[in-house]
Amino acid sequence: MDLNSDLGEGFGIWPLTHDDALLDIVTSANVACGFHAGDPSVLRKVTTRAAERGIAVGAQVAYRDLPGFGRRFIDVDPAELVNDVIYQIAALDGFARVAGTRVSYVKPHGALYNAIVQHAEQAAAVVEAVRTYDASLPVLGLPGSEWLRQAEAAGLRPIREAFADRAYTPEGTLVSRRQPGSVIHDADEVVRRVVRMATEGTVTAIDGSVVQVEPESVCVHGDTPGAVEIARGVREALVAAGVSLSPFTSTAEDA
Repeated sequence: MDLNSDLGEGFGIWPLTHDDALLDIVTSANVACGFHAGDPSVLRKVTTRAAERGIAVGAQVAYRDLPGFGRRFIDVDPAELVNDVIYQIAALDGFARVAGTRVSYVKPHGALYNAIVQHAEQAAAVVEAVRTYDASLPVLGLPGSEWLRQAEAAGLRPIREAFADRAYTPEGTLVSRRQPGSVIHDADEVVRRVVRMATEGTVTAIDGSVVQVEPESVCVHGDTPGAVEIARGVREALVAAGVSLSPFTSTAEDA
């Protein structure tokens, strides 16, 4: 099982995620590429520290929306979206290579991640961007999403992802952050959910129904209160349950 977290989500003097502490816990780092968070100095610092630890670096691509932290849907022209995603991957890959590693996968962020669960046109645009830049890059997404379906059809490697602290709908999508109960704050409950996902491949939806997830990677968010303690608890519980933790893709050290 891979354990990933969204990192580099700061800007200038304003940090949002506990990057150093989380890099000691996770196996993959989804690094903001500057469109929803992050700036050149932040990108270089996080990729350097990830490289030092042998952590896989992923490009977390988003809508161009710093004020909204990439959590607002934007009806962007598909051709522009292709170019926006290529731009973000390339920017992060540049800093990763300077640090002695490389971008080894792609994960959409926020509203873009949720939109392409069903938005076929935007899903196709993100697929085209990844395929054009480097068709060997795996991509993370929700099981059953339009995004992963199109990615697989285009020859990309889809990685099924689950979320440690997010509530699920009966359809297997994430409950909107605008709704109460969308984020789970009870650390013990988060840990129990992740162990169940990893060992049984299921999660209980917000209505009490059981949803199949069978994740290859689990995301522990880095911007929630107590994120480091929750992530550490998740890692320790997975190891105690006999789950082996490793990146789903190779790092520069492995290549």
